[in-house]
Order: sequence, then C-alpha cells, then structure tokens
Amino acid sequence: MANRSSNTTAVPEAKGALDRFKFEVANELGVPLSEGYNGNLTSKQNGSVGGYMVKKMIEAQERQMSGGSGQQF
Repeated sequence: MANRSSNTTAVPEAKGALDRFKFEVANELGVPLSEGYNGNLTSKQNGSVGGYMVKKMIEAQERQMSGGSGQQF
C-alpha cells in the first residue's frame, strides 16, 4: 500500500471543484473560511465543513446510483 498524505487529491483534476465546493459548504454553515491559512478557525468549525462535504457527496452518489436526479455537488 502506498504511503499518501491525506492532503493530496486522489484525482488532481478535481481539486478546483473540491475547493469551490468547500467554500460553498463553509458559506452555508456560516464558517468564515478564507483562501490560504485558516488557523484562526476551531477544529469544530473545520470539522463541520469537512463532515458536511462528505455528507453531501455521499447523498449525491446515492442519488446517482439509484438513477435519481438532483443537484450534484
């Protein structure tokens, strides 16, 4: 098994879309995320953004697998 950093993107072509999605989710949650370093944010704030991103991605994948339509992330 390859040793990978958790900060790398599995599909580099998706990096821009994931960054836009991250800022969209942060905005929805009211987390003041900014470009660059965000050391002023709490672990709870950062975790809520990541957790909600995962939730929305799973929901989108479930819709796709079921043949349903709806907003994709």
